[in-house]
Amino acid sequence: MDRIVKSKEKFKQLFGSGVPATYFTDPDFQNILSRFIFGEVFYQGKLDDKLRELITIVFLTTTQTLPQLKAHVSASLNVSLTPVEIKEAIYQCAPYIGFPKTLNAINEVHQVFNTQNIALPIESQKTVNEDNRYQKGLATQVEIFGDLLAKMREGTSVNQKHIQDYLSAFCFGDFYTCGELDLKTRGLLTLCIITALGGAEGQVKAHVQGNKNVGNDKETLIIAITHCLPYIGFPRTLNA
Repeated sequence: MDRIVKSKEKFKQLFGSGVPATYFTDPDFQNILSRFIFGEVFYQGKLDDKLRELITIVFLTTTQTLPQLKAHVSASLNVSLTPVEIKEAIYQCAPYIGFPKTLNAINEVHQVFNTQNIALPIESQKTVNEDNRYQKGLATQVEIFGDLLAKMREGTSVNQKHIQDYLSAFCFGDFYTCGELDLKTRGLLTLCIITALGGAEGQVKAHVQGNKNVGNDKETLIIAITHCLPYIGFPRTLNA
């Protein structure tokens, strides 16, 4: 099938029958964009559209590309992602990009949900409490990183031990243990978040190993990073 035809079909599936304003103001650029993202990249590999939209949501959140984020939240609902899955993907960004940027993204999600009459707050996916969030987070880290985790903690300076404890309790306890998204999905989303950040290649390498440990193979990782390419460019994609 012609790439232009494929791109139009994919665009309609994701966004409905609307036409971007840039088709009228910058038609050459919009045609290049549509062919590449929706006619080529979206058909590369075997990731389904739901996972592709989750990936898109997290790196638009990471790069704070908020107008496009709003559009892709709507697209995510169109490909049958649930409001809970969308929210959990956004929440997953917080340990890596910080609370202010995550709250910016949450505000965009709420605007879309309001237009779709989706009630807030969504159902809680929390599985930990103040007494066990550290231990459950640490156990999740071990499941993902194995022996690498013990080596990392042993090599941490005394005056930075508290940061490792925060990592276990906050990042892996408060977020990774939540329901709706499994470890394979969360691991893949995290790899995409860190890739989008740029300058975190050491963490990319660690999370590649972590993804392998939870069942994401090399092809899946390469296709996921390929899906980031139109949104973050070649340098960061090739670094990852």
